[in-house]
Amino acid sequence: MATASFVASADRDALVFQAEGDWLLATAAELDRRLRALELPSGREVVLDLAGVERLDTAGAWLLKRTDNELAARGNAVTLANVRTNLAPLLEQVWTHGAAQPLPHPVPAHHTLAGFVARIGEVSVLLMRRAYSITGFFGLVMLTFVDLVRHPRRLRLPALVAQMEQVGVNAMPIVGLLSFLIGVVFAYQGADQLRRFGAEIYTVNLLGIAILRELGVLLTAIIIAGRSGSAFTAQIGTMQVNEEIDALRTLGLNPIEVLVVPRVLGLVLTLPLLVVYADFMGLLGGCLMSWASLGILIPTFLDQLHSAIGLWTFWVGVIKAPFFAAIIALVGCYEGFNVARSADSVGRLTTQSVVEAIFIVIVADSAFSILFSLLKI
Repeated sequence: MATASFVASADRDALVFQAEGDWLLATAAELDRRLRALELPSGREVVLDLAGVERLDTAGAWLLKRTDNELAARGNAVTLANVRTNLAPLLEQVWTHGAAQPLPHPVPAHHTLAGFVARIGEVSVLLMRRAYSITGFFGLVMLTFVDLVRHPRRLRLPALVAQMEQVGVNAMPIVGLLSFLIGVVFAYQGADQLRRFGAEIYTVNLLGIAILRELGVLLTAIIIAGRSGSAFTAQIGTMQVNEEIDALRTLGLNPIEVLVVPRVLGLVLTLPLLVVYADFMGLLGGCLMSWASLGILIPTFLDQLHSAIGLWTFWVGVIKAPFFAAIIALVGCYEGFNVARSADSVGRLTTQSVVEAIFIVIVADSAFSILFSLLKI
């Protein structure tokens, strides 16, 4: 590659700028530095001599055009000389389309105050429409349940049992493991803080109330939302893509009755049992950690737990479970029916269903906390 250069020399009445070498992207940085270091004249006749330019690309042509513009802005009469035939088309294109000044970059609408307010309004309207749509879907499912109560033989028991196995029995390993580990972590962290006050025994109180009232049911609901809620959306969404739901309607079958009711009912029946199982595993992990870390024997742990909790402490968590199950199943099925006929839509709405289900579950848990507080439970 020939070295690129730009040399100024005086020639009688004109000032000559001689360009030599390869004016390419690879040499553009060095050429730009040299061009910016030149002292440009004013009110002179200037000749850009390109006889020595061997190779030229768009970057080099733009540097020449920029120099031409800067010389012209100082009142110089600029002409090109000795342009090679093979380089003329590129220079002509750059000179033709490079005269216009670049447009300023537009400010995105959401970066302005009006755009920000408009964006908040759009999101608010979208959320209200979505809440209205989910509520309508919930009403449709409830009507289907009422119809099944009137005609119980239409309930598909094999599908219901299969769903209970998938969302309940098959979820026990992951729910049990995570609940056990949460119990271990919670007992360790609680003991570490209470040890400073000589109140290690109250780690049992903290563990029992937290797991039975909140952590057991909330952790189980989040796991099931990520595991089973997403599966509901993916299964129904894939059927939507393959036009299987249209086939059900063609056969005279109600897709809500065939696909949604077994999933909702199966999860409502199994989630309370999973919560009881999660409570047991969480307390077991906390018990073993208390024994290993604090030396609290298992009989002592059970006695302290019995004195720390009441009957409602256990039932508060179990009562929440069917409501959380209905939320997870309804949101998962709702998003499945909203899938468009594309694989991208299946993945996007599957993720969306998990996020929505967890969000609504936490909102519902907050509402239950306020309600139980008002009832002094």
